[in-house]
Amino acid sequence: MSLPVPMQATVLGLTLGVGLLLVLSSFAPRKKVPIRPLAGVTRRIRRLVDEAGHHNMPLSALVIGTAVCAVTAFVLVFTLTTAVPVASCFAVFAGLLPWGMLRWQLIRRRKQLAAVWPDVVDHLRSAVRSGLSLPEGLIELAHSGPQPLREPFAEFGRDWRASVPMDSALERLKVRLADPVGDRIVLALRMTRELGGTDLGRLLDTLADVLRENARTRSELEARQSWTITGAKLAVAGPWAVVLLLSARPEAAEAYRTATGMVVLAAGLAVSVVCYQLMLRIGALPAEERVLV
Repeated sequence: MSLPVPMQATVLGLTLGVGLLLVLSSFAPRKKVPIRPLAGVTRRIRRLVDEAGHHNMPLSALVIGTAVCAVTAFVLVFTLTTAVPVASCFAVFAGLLPWGMLRWQLIRRRKQLAAVWPDVVDHLRSAVRSGLSLPEGLIELAHSGPQPLREPFAEFGRDWRASVPMDSALERLKVRLADPVGDRIVLALRMTRELGGTDLGRLLDTLADVLRENARTRSELEARQSWTITGAKLAVAGPWAVVLLLSARPEAAEAYRTATGMVVLAAGLAVSVVCYQLMLRIGALPAEERVLV
């Protein structure tokens, strides 16, 4: 059934207006879409996982591990104490275990890499002085370099042989290394390549000396800092061990199930978390920031 002539004119006019509006909007400058907070949090978690050495681990595995630890701790403590508030507190602590493990693995990996980065620079300097090109020197590190870093440089070699541009291959290498020192080394190599510098050997000499001095100074400071971290862990674990032992008795478990007991547990949980983070911040060394990440 055809529409009346006035209605047809109205529909055609609206269609023409919408079309003109769409055409004009395509020429308007586009505003930058702000990054959503969730996307920023996901990116930071991905960085944490990569820097801990788990490049192939999906973030869903971390979420599942957190949930499994929390549920397991809740069931075990509830079976022992029959007090839901106490079990909930220990479930919170258990849920933080995967994150603490990642942080521990990140720190351990950075310490391992800090000890071998000067050797990497020495190998690269020797390769360049022997007449190899920069890509060939990096590929050689997959065979003669330190064991913890051979795989990333082997991946770089596969990218180079697949005709990946040098800048893209170096960017992928930086992502695989996932280390502040690796970022600086890759950035220095890219600047030297782009600017056409001829003092690559001198640059690598200076870089190796700086890395050795930084590693020596940081190891001395970390040895003195270790007692602060150990004290913070004992200060947090001690009171909760007492709570767990007390709640194994029926009368204590009944007290923790009351409103006053829940308030005491909640306050203790908040104080434990805040004080632990505060002690770590007071005794923490300046964190090495990654470059252009």
